Amino acid sequence: MSIEIESEVPSNTSARGTRSGGRAARKAARAAPLSDDMRPVRPGMPGGQYKPLTDAQVARIHETALQALEQIGLADAPPSGVEILTGAGAILGDDGRIRFPRALVEDMLAKAARGITLHGRDPRHDLHLAGANVHYGTAGAAVHMVDVAGKNYRDSTVQDLHDAARIVDQLDNIHFLQRPMVCRDIADNREMDLNSVYASCAGTTKHVGVSFTDPDYVGDAMEMLHMIAGGEAEWRARPFVSNSNCFVVPPMKFATESCKVMEECIAGGMPVLLLSAGMAGATAPSTVAGAIVQAVAECLAGVVYVNAIKPGHPAIFGTWPFGLDLRTGAMTGGSGEQALLTAGCAQMHKFYDLPGGAAAGIADSKLPDMQAGWEQMCSNVMAGLAGLNMVYEAAGMHASLLGFCHESLILGDDLIGQALRCVRGIEVDDTTLALEQMREVCLGGTGHYLGTDATLSRMQKDHVYPTLGDRTSPKEWAEKGKPDLIEKATARKERILSERAAARFDPATDAAIRARFRIHLPG
Repeated sequence: MSIEIESEVPSNTSARGTRSGGRAARKAARAAPLSDDMRPVRPGMPGGQYKPLTDAQVARIHETALQALEQIGLADAPPSGVEILTGAGAILGDDGRIRFPRALVEDMLAKAARGITLHGRDPRHDLHLAGANVHYGTAGAAVHMVDVAGKNYRDSTVQDLHDAARIVDQLDNIHFLQRPMVCRDIADNREMDLNSVYASCAGTTKHVGVSFTDPDYVGDAMEMLHMIAGGEAEWRARPFVSNSNCFVVPPMKFATESCKVMEECIAGGMPVLLLSAGMAGATAPSTVAGAIVQAVAECLAGVVYVNAIKPGHPAIFGTWPFGLDLRTGAMTGGSGEQALLTAGCAQMHKFYDLPGGAAAGIADSKLPDMQAGWEQMCSNVMAGLAGLNMVYEAAGMHASLLGFCHESLILGDDLIGQALRCVRGIEVDDTTLALEQMREVCLGGTGHYLGTDATLSRMQKDHVYPTLGDRTSPKEWAEKGKPDLIEKATARKERILSERAAARFDPATDAAIRARFRIHLPG
């Protein structure tokens, strides 16, 4: 992150004399990219300071989820799933529902993977999902793109997806790309799935998440990924794409085709996101606690499923309950209830010590406006403070997941930078308590801290400076032509997209992929 400010000190003070080097040199040094150890925020910072649930409440949610699995169970497992689950010890009832004895769930929880790594094509972008480490990224299946200039919505395309990946690749505070939109310009589902993989991976070397509409398409996707990785062994050593898998259809039913997709992905060495996305008041209980219980129960069933196939396979506990406006039936992704749902789920992930993910940062607003700002910040901050490993849908999502906006994605990088600063919290030690600074400044010093060595040495390490956010005075703002935030985001978007994506494949690999598959993006 570059810093574009200059600390000023009144001319009648002696603080300038304590500075080393000239003003231009200091400004140039601050404009250079920061080393990882100097960045005020970074991927994987530990959260967990915020706990909306007491220990007793966590225990009650866990106990209730186990009772739901034992007494209610899940319906509609595919034949392969029935065989896998009953072989592990689940019980198929006369009503066709599979029930999960407590001992089976506990056994599979003991076998489940912990401390997993989601790889990037570039190892710099590896995500270590352990404890309360926090990562923010995109997700969703928006069917529209937001045109901020015309305030219109249009169908999303494969080029839009590729452009989103290219933008994510350049944003410090967006740590992964899960496919945020559907390529509605590709009618064939197989080609849409394969082009989603291609467009995402050709745009970023960060970790990518994708979905598959049919289990028969997974093998083709694996072939493409082997080509990108340089071979099957290379892929299996560092799988840089995960499968976002809606393996359940709430309430308490398996999604038959998605379960088959999951089985194929596990066989291919691809990490899976076990995604339960109930709507509180519609497909999940209307209360925050009840919606969390159902999501936990469904994902625990997923843990059993995955580990019955391959113990220790990397899987993310994806409790994604969504809020609902009970007056209209509309989704409320930007509500306080949504923020609580996500934070409560993060606390349950920590209870199980499993890598977890949930949704935050969704705006119900149709445009990147003030409403979008408060909606996105509320849940993003609470998710980070709760220690959510993977904060999905954290930037760019509008209209309750129906629309995606490139400009909002860029603005989200600033917003999440501030959220991450909240996650980092307050360091308390001899240096930060600053008693010696106070002694020096107050006893015969300048009487202020502007320009002191201590202030200047920590201005980059302790503070997050927005890239596009405006902190000028009204006078300076007017003198600069009253710059508009959306126009600034659009300009940055155009700068990023004017350059060739650094993540594009080498010509030989790209030619081989295009010879094997119908790629819709131009070469």
